[in-house]
Amino acid sequence: MSHRHARWTFSAIAFVVVAAILGATVDHYWHLVLRRVDTRFGYQPNPEGVREFLAELKEPTFAQAGADAMRQAAGRDTFLYRATAIAHQKRYGTPRPVWNQGNHGSCVSFAFGLGVTTAESVDYVAGKLKEPPLNCATEPLYAGSRTLARLPPQERNLGGDGSYGGAAARWITGRCKDPSVGGILYRTQYGPFDLREYSIPRSQDWGRNGVPAELAKLAAKVRAKCVQVNTWQELCAAIERGSPVAICSQVGYGPIPRVRDEHGALTRGTPWSHAMVATSVRHRENGSPFDAALIENSWTPSWVSGPRWPPDQPDGSFWARRQDVEAALAQGDSWAIGTSYEWRDLSNANWGLAL
Repeated sequence: MSHRHARWTFSAIAFVVVAAILGATVDHYWHLVLRRVDTRFGYQPNPEGVREFLAELKEPTFAQAGADAMRQAAGRDTFLYRATAIAHQKRYGTPRPVWNQGNHGSCVSFAFGLGVTTAESVDYVAGKLKEPPLNCATEPLYAGSRTLARLPPQERNLGGDGSYGGAAARWITGRCKDPSVGGILYRTQYGPFDLREYSIPRSQDWGRNGVPAELAKLAAKVRAKCVQVNTWQELCAAIERGSPVAICSQVGYGPIPRVRDEHGALTRGTPWSHAMVATSVRHRENGSPFDAALIENSWTPSWVSGPRWPPDQPDGSFWARRQDVEAALAQGDSWAIGTSYEWRDLSNANWGLAL
């Protein structure tokens, strides 16, 4: 081998080694960034707490409370996120942003908060509300679900971050042991309490020490309905009549980095202890390649990338296939959120909510 040939061979080897080291370094830090996103979980399953809440309800499931909707649902592709976009633009004059919980395990409050805002936005678009709703404030919902909505009620909760769906459902419906507390507060000013912007320190503080007493009582002025969703049929009927479904489970999605497929969907991945909200459904019978629910997450807009379907699919969302949604529902802590459950036809062509 010539001296010149040996020099070029060594250079090629050195280039490959340096490139491999650089690639491994980039991959390492890229995974660290993405794993930091994955620390934003905060779902703490509590099957006994769920059972206690369900036992208090006359009609605990959507199949019972929404029997009229179950009978009349026609299997339409339905897109409730469009109502939220319309209402937000009307109320705030800006496009609707992604709800982002930040580096704090408040996912349950975000799933239920966006659920409340979506349900009220549908009411606005359908003419039930005269004014577009303010966004739901998550901090009192988070704190209430960790303290006064527990049985027995807790004045303080020092057990780290997180909550569960049954407690959030109890809080927004006002079914706490003290009937004068619990319900919905909005992103506005309440006396000395400015809730117009999300605050992680406030959420953490109230989550440990409870909702200030005057706010806990003010929340009782507005309450939602909330019943358990156990089946795909219930989820579809709830969404088709305008009630989003908060899904609290340990079903996770997608390998890192998370990229939606050509249908806007993610496949099932490693377990997450997380809460998100389903705001749309699509059906194979209507031409979709599979039955699916659109899941809106409460992380950054960029935690997931890739194609969308339809083109206005919200940032930070993904379609989940029916079998994966059913696996999450089977864990028993998913809830239809609404102001009522009677059947409502959303197929008005001017709304674009149901096709």
